[in-house]
Amino acid sequence: MLLQTHGLTSHYGRIQALKGVDIAVAEGELVALVGANGAGKTTLLRTLSGVQPASGGSITYADADITASAPYRRVALGIAQVPEGRQVFGPMNVEDNLRLGAYRRRGDDAEAALEAQFARFPVLKQRRTQAAGTLSGGEQQMLAMGRALMARPRLLLLDEPSMGLAPKIAEQILDIVCGLRADGMTVFLVEQNAFAALSIADRGYVLETGRVVLEGPGRHLLADEQVQQAYLGV
Repeated sequence: MLLQTHGLTSHYGRIQALKGVDIAVAEGELVALVGANGAGKTTLLRTLSGVQPASGGSITYADADITASAPYRRVALGIAQVPEGRQVFGPMNVEDNLRLGAYRRRGDDAEAALEAQFARFPVLKQRRTQAAGTLSGGEQQMLAMGRALMARPRLLLLDEPSMGLAPKIAEQILDIVCGLRADGMTVFLVEQNAFAALSIADRGYVLETGRVVLEGPGRHLLADEQVQQAYLGV
């Protein structure tokens, strides 16, 4: 497994957001995490990337314990996160936003990474001198993804990439996620649209109030009565 957690906990003051979470993500997999608002999905991603500290348990990445590692060290190891709400730097132009994702790269290596993202997201090349804050929601999501990919991560953490987008644009974003997996990228996807996420996932986890309550292949979870009633409106 590329990524594993064992008994992972995290707190906001006295409030325990994660209550002994065990997950595993294999190299090259697309794994989805679904659950209701407030279940702890974003907290889990933030704890994996190091932005939110773990209060107990462990995180293992590529056979190394990174539970206490600083976020920048996790980036150096190959972990990149696309945050909820995109969080692009609005006053800066598109190209500068992308270049921030390659802050650890230098020279031709960074230029090659930039051209790779322009090839993946042609609209960003067209908007390269445009302020990021003036882009549409879908374009900003592409920019946030491209910024993370500039680091050439081994593991991509995606937090609600379809949030707030029109259905056709959301479908386009998830198609891009599938393309990343097809290219060999390992993806851990947090998505409130359970049907869309589990439809494209190799495996999935269901999180409720900070605990994993179900896990299995994406297609099996789609057919699970509990998942259908709670998340699919069936």
